[in-house]
Amino acid sequence: MGRFLFLPIKLKQADSLVKDQAVAASWIADVMVLFKSRLALLVVFSAVLGYLMGATQVDWIQLISLSLGGFLLTGGSGGLNQVWERHADAKMSRTVNRPLPGGRMRFWEAITISSVAAGSGILILWLGVNTISGVLGLLAFFSYVFIYTPLKPFTSLAVFVGAFPGAIPPMLGYVAATGVFGVEPGILFAVQFFWQFPHFWAIAWVADEDYRKAGFSLLPFAEGRSKRSSYQILLYSLFLIPVGMLAWALPPEPMIGSVALVVSILCGIGMSWAAWRLHKSNEIADARVLMFASFAYLPLVQLIYVIDKVQ
Repeated sequence: MGRFLFLPIKLKQADSLVKDQAVAASWIADVMVLFKSRLALLVVFSAVLGYLMGATQVDWIQLISLSLGGFLLTGGSGGLNQVWERHADAKMSRTVNRPLPGGRMRFWEAITISSVAAGSGILILWLGVNTISGVLGLLAFFSYVFIYTPLKPFTSLAVFVGAFPGAIPPMLGYVAATGVFGVEPGILFAVQFFWQFPHFWAIAWVADEDYRKAGFSLLPFAEGRSKRSSYQILLYSLFLIPVGMLAWALPPEPMIGSVALVVSILCGIGMSWAAWRLHKSNEIADARVLMFASFAYLPLVQLIYVIDKVQ
C-alpha cells in the first residue's frame, strides 16, 4: 500500500524531469538558430576542404581544432549579427521567429553566449592550430560583426565588404595546414569571394520585399529587381569560370588536375546559365534556380579540388 502513496510524487518528479528536458532541448535549439548552425557547418566544411588542399598528411588534433574553433567563431559571429539586427529581424517574415525577436532569449544572454563562443573559437584557432589562423579568424570576426553588419542598413556595398570575411574559411584552412601564405590559399579565397556575389544576390532577389521591410536594400542597385541588377549578377557569375581555372593555371605547378579543371569550368558555366536566365526574365523563379545552383557550386568545386589535387 505504501508504495502507491509515493506514486503521485514519482509521477510529478518524472513530469518535472520531462519538462526540464524539453526546456533544455528548446534552449539548445534556440542557441543553434542564434548561431546559424547550418551556415556555420558549411563554413567549417569549406575550411576543412581548404585544410585538405594544403595538407600533405592530416594532423587530426589540428583538424578537430580547426573544425571546433571555426564552428564556435562562425556561430558566435552569427549570434552577434542577430543581436545587431534584432529589430530588423522582427520586421521580416523569414526571421521573425528567431530567438531574440521571438522573445525566447534575452538581449544580454545572446550577447554573452555569442561573445564567449566567438572568443573561444578564436582562442582554439590561435592555440590549437597556429597563430596565423587565429589572426585570420579574428579579422573575419571583426570585419563581419563590426563592419559588414552595421553597414547593411545603409548601403548595398555591405555585400562587397561581407565577401571578405566570407571568403576567409578555405584560405584559413589551407594556412592551418601549411602555416604560410602564398598564391594557393589566395586562389581558394578568390573562388569563394567571387562566388558570394551571385549567391547572396540570388537570395536577396528572392527575399527583396522582406529585406525592404527591415530597411535593407542589398541588390546591386537601389531600384532592386532590375535589368541592371541582373546584369551585375550575370557578370559576377561569368567571373567564376576564369577564377575556377586559377588553381590549374596560376601556381608554378598546378594545384589541381584536368578533371577538377573541367568540373570547375562546367560548374561556372552552369552558374552563368542560371544567371543568364534571370537576366532575361527578371523572375523570382529564376533567381531561386540560381540560388540553388550556387548552393551546389561551392561544395562541389571545392570537393573536386581536394579529390583531384596535385601533390
